[in-house]
Amino acid sequence: METTTAAPALPDPQVRPTMTVPEAGRLLGLERAASYNAAHRGEIPTIPVGRRLLVPTAKLRALLGLDAHTTDTAA
Repeated sequence: METTTAAPALPDPQVRPTMTVPEAGRLLGLERAASYNAAHRGEIPTIPVGRRLLVPTAKLRALLGLDAHTTDTAA
């Protein structure tokens, strides 16, 4: 019997505005170290909060093209 594991869904930014780098990495299929490396290279958007790096959920969703209504056109 074949078993498949569905990828976890990205949370709604209104419900969960940020997530940790390892959580974001898991959503992208990355290991913990690869997630932090990508974050330090700027490939995963982050916000520094004290000694922690948090990933803004809305920016990650936009980066992946999951929110068509999210654009960078500011008036």
